Amino acid sequence: MRMTQKMVIIGGGDAGTYTLEAIFKKGAEVLKQFDITLVKKDKGGSASICAVPFALQGVFPMKDVAEIEPPETFIGHGIDYRAETEATSINLENDTVTLSTSEEIKYDYLVIGTGRMPRIPANEGTVLDGVFTMSTVEDGEKIAAAMNAPEAKNAVVLGCGTIGLQVAMAFLKKGLKTTLVSGHPTPLSSCLDPDMGKLVREKVEKEGATFLVGKSVEALKGDGGTVKSVVVEGEEISADIVVISKGMLPNADLAKSAGIEVGETGGIVADQFLHVKKGGEYITNVYALGDCVQVVDAITLRPRLSQYASSALVQAKVVVNNILGISYSLEPALSPAIAAIADLQVGSVGITSTTAERCGINVVSGKKEKPTKARFYPGRKSMAVKLLFDAYSERLIGAQIISEEMVADRIDGLCNAIRMGMTAKELSRMEKSFDPCVSLHRDVMVDAAEKALESL
Repeated sequence: MRMTQKMVIIGGGDAGTYTLEAIFKKGAEVLKQFDITLVKKDKGGSASICAVPFALQGVFPMKDVAEIEPPETFIGHGIDYRAETEATSINLENDTVTLSTSEEIKYDYLVIGTGRMPRIPANEGTVLDGVFTMSTVEDGEKIAAAMNAPEAKNAVVLGCGTIGLQVAMAFLKKGLKTTLVSGHPTPLSSCLDPDMGKLVREKVEKEGATFLVGKSVEALKGDGGTVKSVVVEGEEISADIVVISKGMLPNADLAKSAGIEVGETGGIVADQFLHVKKGGEYITNVYALGDCVQVVDAITLRPRLSQYASSALVQAKVVVNNILGISYSLEPALSPAIAAIADLQVGSVGITSTTAERCGINVVSGKKEKPTKARFYPGRKSMAVKLLFDAYSERLIGAQIISEEMVADRIDGLCNAIRMGMTAKELSRMEKSFDPCVSLHRDVMVDAAEKALESL
């Protein structure tokens, strides 16, 4: 009889949870081959962190997203599920993990899914009461308590990424005077070109927010240990609540302490099978996935992070298949993304013009804005589409869409178009479905491709 093999999973976020789910989908007989322990620092079961800003907005109660799957779900599958337990060290030579309980666990396979951590600026005052980050359910609960306090009148969000904008919308819905501060000239600069980011800014401004862009924070000031204001290039802004949302760093410290290689992005270096690397060699029984791992960008072929739940889902399949002896490799990342901000759906895939310029890629773009349905059909919305093409190969390398409807499926379709190497000419000739209540006979994406063709 074959003996069971010991698997240790560090981290109970999307990476760890999706790894377990990938094993469960292989069936009970496969699950019996492993004795699995999962350790996580946070309490409870798996949560939906991406949904926390919407709980702050009042879309649903925080408790509904705080524990999507309780520990009992995993324990019922025979998993040794240990919440509020931290892995403090990894010994790659002895194949062991030491826990905060002082216990040492032996493994045959180790899966590192330690996630990400907030980027905290080196400003004075970031430790004051009333200053928060937004990366866990507990963070959301603390922000909710602060924004519902009677004295809460003014909120400042440091950063204009997806999370910052969504939290700002929660403050606006609560009636707080809300200011967003960013060193970038437009919101969502990591996934949108400035002309598209401007559309998002205009929408959020209409909701009542104030933007201070292209500016740096000098300090957070307090009184009696509680934040009272934020100083932005000499201007002092009143603040009862400050949320730091300046991006996320890979949480790779545990791996790095074990001698595992960390790359230029700060993420764990892994091969296409997600084996980690130490001393120039990949370790075939140790894997890393999720927000803590560095991947290869499909357009630039350079290292990047892909900190999305959808990325972790694909990576979990890679890890589990390879543990089972099935060769299964990870493709370079295109990282399609969708975000709901105010009434807008903001989607992107591939690279932006800024990234292309930084990587020496000459880009030709096509942009068009049109209704989503026939002009006579009630309830139609506007959709802005920007497509980026490599000027040399004429292939699609980036896409950005903003509308109030139907963005996610289009971004997913354009992700496949990039993966297939479709050119501007091919996109301009693409047949599209038509019915006046759901689409136009002359589609906005086709028009955007034709605009780009004029410059190619």
